[in-house]
Amino acid sequence: MDYLLQLPDSAQHIVVLFVVVVIKLLVSHHSQYTSKHFFYFYCQQLAKKVNKDSHSINHKKVAGAIATLITLLPIVAIVWLFEAFIAVPLLWDGVLLFFAFGPLMLNSVAKKEAEYLSQQNKYQAKQLLAPYVLRETEQMSPLGLTKATIEMLLLRKFQQQLIVGFFFLLLGPLMALSYRMLLEMHYSWNIKRTTYTSFGRFVNQLIAVLLWLPNRIFLFALILTSINRSTMLHWRLVKQHFFRLNNNIVIGYFAYCLGVQLGGVAIYDQEKLRRINFNTQARQPEAKHIIYAIKQLNLLMTLILGVVLSVFIIIAILGPVELPV
Repeated sequence: MDYLLQLPDSAQHIVVLFVVVVIKLLVSHHSQYTSKHFFYFYCQQLAKKVNKDSHSINHKKVAGAIATLITLLPIVAIVWLFEAFIAVPLLWDGVLLFFAFGPLMLNSVAKKEAEYLSQQNKYQAKQLLAPYVLRETEQMSPLGLTKATIEMLLLRKFQQQLIVGFFFLLLGPLMALSYRMLLEMHYSWNIKRTTYTSFGRFVNQLIAVLLWLPNRIFLFALILTSINRSTMLHWRLVKQHFFRLNNNIVIGYFAYCLGVQLGGVAIYDQEKLRRINFNTQARQPEAKHIIYAIKQLNLLMTLILGVVLSVFIIIAILGPVELPV
């Protein structure tokens, strides 16, 4: 413990990150994650109070912005003030990261989904996927379930794991927790659902801005783990989305990476939403492509963990780099 405390702060945070990941892995084997947790329930109840159908569009936008701020700021302030009373700051950092970090059993869920789809067990496949996606699964075909599973796996690993770790290492545990709270509000008040088209606009734009840079960084890592003779072609096909505040470039490149179609029509609140269809010349995804997606994302995770571990070793041996004055 004394040796750990003697390390630079950046190296200490890397150790905390690895410890929390291990604990999360152990916890994930003994608990079933669902989006219907307390914070989700709170967001739904708050929206019922202030997001009325009779309100104007501008009123809903203002109400959504205020709801976001009155939810986030008091919690952040309390956590920040409470930190002064903590005797072991590293332990507190770990606790905050634990709550900010997403579930680590998504691979198991995706594998089970692939198994159900291979067995043509559509009912169980729909029931399993429903808590992990916003779109309605009841009317989904096996093709729709396959696409939704691949996209869910990709986006949740990016948004709930990689980007949480990114903010933790770069800006600290409070920023990681704040981001995760905003992300959950974005899930709860997603503008793809008619009820929240205006109300969720503020948090949707805020999350889009926060995701832009880390999404591009981890997309670059994904490209490194999938280099082949078609890589430059795939990049040219998706680079038009580079400066847009959405997930299109990530989903689009992953579609080319797997060699299948992704995107397309999805149903939210009984209404069809027509999204971009990526890699339209490729085959439609099958259950086996879910397994391919898991393997590709595992390779990405291995690369990133290797880079973080290498940085830790360098910092531990050489200490923090000081720039010349």
